[in-house]
Amino acid sequence: MIFRIVFIVIVILLSLVFNFNLNNFYLYLILVFILSVVIVAFEIYIKRFQKEHVSKIFKGFIIGLIMGAAFVAIARSFGIELPNFYRVIIYVCSLYIGIALISQLDIGFGLVKSSTSKAIPGESLKILDTSVIIDGRIADIIETKFIEGVLIVPKFVLDELQQIADSSDSVKRTRGRRGLDVLNRLKKDSGTLLRITDQDFPETFEVDSKLVKLGKALDAKIITNDFNLLKVAQIQGVTVLNINLLANSLKPIVLPGEKMKIVVIKEGKDPGQGIGYLDDGTMIVVDSGKKYVGDEIFVTVTSVLQTPAGRMIFAKYAHG
Repeated sequence: MIFRIVFIVIVILLSLVFNFNLNNFYLYLILVFILSVVIVAFEIYIKRFQKEHVSKIFKGFIIGLIMGAAFVAIARSFGIELPNFYRVIIYVCSLYIGIALISQLDIGFGLVKSSTSKAIPGESLKILDTSVIIDGRIADIIETKFIEGVLIVPKFVLDELQQIADSSDSVKRTRGRRGLDVLNRLKKDSGTLLRITDQDFPETFEVDSKLVKLGKALDAKIITNDFNLLKVAQIQGVTVLNINLLANSLKPIVLPGEKMKIVVIKEGKDPGQGIGYLDDGTMIVVDSGKKYVGDEIFVTVTSVLQTPAGRMIFAKYAHG
């Protein structure tokens, strides 16, 4: 920001040095100030574009100038001298055509069509579903750089988030707003490529089905923590990255016979059982642990049960 202010001040000072004797001095000063502010605003605005988009606009601008100059030269070769007004119209039209041509066909100066998969590889596309956005852990995982590539958020997922955020239910409203905050966090992260797509499937009403179709259309992976979506997508050949499965795989390995200290929180479902939890949320079922509810005790692991929903540890009271 300081650099931009210095630029505006320098432009104004230079204009004063070289044009001090003008009759309309103040009007000129105002015009120079407005022009410098417009230039700075344009510089700020263009930074919102990705580098590849700016490159396309620049290429289209050059090709448009060449097309306009060629048209004027051809007209002159036939003895037609175009007035300045018509030249401006021709150049404006050719610039528009050039930029549109580059944007749609993605061709460069060599007039060779470039591969879209080269700019954004298919395997790098990751679609975020509503549940994983609300969950919020995806933002932390992306910051660790374990997930790379372009993150795709469909417009219909945004609409679902908005509906949840506007819900009359306070719990749903809080979850929806948290999801929107997570998206804003990802958008502000300069190292994250977040894209919103308008691609939709009007004939399909369920969001999960739309996500699977979009994954197949873009050859992209879906990031979710919805177990049912995982199964449906796998049946249809779409790769799914499940955050819950990742979290379970990262939990420390516990082996039968290992001792640990826990606090028995409550009674279990079966008679005499007590329930405790590890720091990562893993449930521990203590045999005959009901009488120790509220106490911190040592237990010995007897078995470990891994389920799709998580891991359960069975243990018994250990003396000392």
